[in-house]
Amino acid sequence: MSKQTIDDVEVRGKRVLVRVDFNVPQDERGTIADDTRIRAALPTIRALLDRGAAVILMSHLGRPKGKRDKRYSLAPVAQRLSELLALPVALAPDCVGPETEARARSLRPGQVLLLENLRFHAEEEANDPQFARQLAGLADIYVNDAFGSAHRAHASTAGVAAYLPAVSGLLMQKELAALGGALEHPEHPFAAVIGGAKVSSKLAVLQHLLPKVDLLVIGGGMANTFLVAQGYKVGASLVEPDLVETARAMLTEAETRGTEILLPVDVIVAERVAADAPHREAALTAVPETWSIVDIGPRTEALFAQKLAACRTIIWNGPLGVFEIPAFAAGTLAVAQAIAASGAVSVVGGGDLVAALDALGLADKMTHVSTGGGASLEYLEGKVLPGVAALNDAQA
Repeated sequence: MSKQTIDDVEVRGKRVLVRVDFNVPQDERGTIADDTRIRAALPTIRALLDRGAAVILMSHLGRPKGKRDKRYSLAPVAQRLSELLALPVALAPDCVGPETEARARSLRPGQVLLLENLRFHAEEEANDPQFARQLAGLADIYVNDAFGSAHRAHASTAGVAAYLPAVSGLLMQKELAALGGALEHPEHPFAAVIGGAKVSSKLAVLQHLLPKVDLLVIGGGMANTFLVAQGYKVGASLVEPDLVETARAMLTEAETRGTEILLPVDVIVAERVAADAPHREAALTAVPETWSIVDIGPRTEALFAQKLAACRTIIWNGPLGVFEIPAFAAGTLAVAQAIAASGAVSVVGGGDLVAALDALGLADKMTHVSTGGGASLEYLEGKVLPGVAALNDAQA
């Protein structure tokens, strides 16, 4: 899925409308708690400015439900972006309308304008053609650099591309190269490590990856359903009974294909899923009836590490335990360390997992950490992302 990028268009003297993902976490006072997403957009913004463009940025923030709400204003973002760019970044009063249009028309090369929250208008999420046309009317070229929103067919992510030359930004290009390269041209042995709470949320990912990988490692709460399919009793652990047969069929399919599926061989169990709960190691045959599995055990950590050490490409989506509680984060930490030490090309996605790696200080040990939670998940499912499909195809 090769798309044109900002390197394929002439931007000098042009107004460039850039969809970014500035949906940043803020505290109750409106102070930005984490500016990672703002920083991720800087290379594209700087490249456009250096090439003589006037840059108009647009983003959503939170869920204002189609109405103006000052709690979701992008004013704090404009201020933080000004600091990071060492340039004044003006905030338009709205994302459409006469005053915003006038601001856009008066913008000069080297200047930056940030539009107010797109989701103050219900037409944004409805992908309303007239709203998309209004956004497109602000500029000469459209750039999508918001991979985290690329799975949404909204006016700013897909609709605008119908009215302007549409190319990817540097962050979008990096995401597509990393995820696409790992999925379509992996160096073997190729492994996927899939965790998280429920099989249902990752079923499409598992089914899409099973024919592609040499090794499929399954952990987190979702592993419980597979353990039940193997005949184990998992106490009070989260299980999806309606997917036990599906899990059993997947294990059979893997065996037929010659794909190795790794599941926990021992676990950490807790009386309750709480930081102060009694917990201990347990064999799969000795999970207490009223206790819950909260992490993989030490023998599983060693097994997973040994198998992953031989791999050349690794995709990882989802934590392997209740990592938010430090006592139950050892499995996720051990696998992260094993992947970092493997020397494999490692592509990591999923908001929960990225947060875990950040907390553990291991994000920079991975080849690529995706900025798109839902988008990276849908990409791993093999779905076409509307925000990517709308961009101009690269020349053959």
